[in-house]
Amino acid sequence: MARMATTRRVAISTVAAWLFGFLIFFPILWMVLASFKTELEAFAIPPSFLFFHWTTENYATVQERSDYFHHALNSIIIAGGSTVIALLIAIPAAWSMAFSPTKRTKDILLWMLSTKMMPPVGVLVPIYLIYKSFGLLDSRTGLVFILCLGNLPIVIWMLFTYFKEIPRDILEAARMDGATIGRELVYVLTPMAIPGLASTMLLNLILAWNEAFWTLNLSTSYAAPLTTFIASYSSPEGLFWAKLSAASTLAIAPILVLGWFSQKQLVRGLTFGAVK
Repeated sequence: MARMATTRRVAISTVAAWLFGFLIFFPILWMVLASFKTELEAFAIPPSFLFFHWTTENYATVQERSDYFHHALNSIIIAGGSTVIALLIAIPAAWSMAFSPTKRTKDILLWMLSTKMMPPVGVLVPIYLIYKSFGLLDSRTGLVFILCLGNLPIVIWMLFTYFKEIPRDILEAARMDGATIGRELVYVLTPMAIPGLASTMLLNLILAWNEAFWTLNLSTSYAAPLTTFIASYSSPEGLFWAKLSAASTLAIAPILVLGWFSQKQLVRGLTFGAVK
């Protein structure tokens, strides 16, 4: 009887999980389907799910109107650059807070986290004026810098959590063997925290890739990433849903593929931390 109840519970949980996953994924599926419709079919009521005239005209139009690969390259450089710089800053910062804390460490961590509670629009004007003065508007360097600063508190918090789970005795043993701080970070701490570093890197990469507020306000054409590429299909004349869906599908495809192939590493890092 207990085995039957357990089997029934597992079946119900599995069905519920699949339904919940389908509800989450449905908007993405609908967007992909709409990208293969004509503009009239995209607006049709009642909508057609699978039985419509499939066309790739929207993708051809998007590529003719906008240079997709230019925007994709900008997204790769901006997201990748901001992630690498954030990790280079966050690893030693999290190490010092985890293994050499002071009485102000918790206050600093809470202060860093509180900066994420402030709406970005509150500092848009001063940052815009600073960027204008230093010639950083519509530049990859400027976007890398602002996205790095924006995500840095989350990166430090995540790495601090992972580093706290590493036994202090291992680091002390390395110091007794003559390891310097640099060697301790590179050869002892980093290899042990690879799952945490990987999940932090992937999460920061996704956040930087999807960032729209700063990229829309601080870039126009040269440094414009894929978020600006998507927004260009919203015009005063109205929304072109089929072309907008095609542009959105092209924009999320790289990060969706990356997330799909790295989901085990991401879940492992977010669930178990660095060492268990």
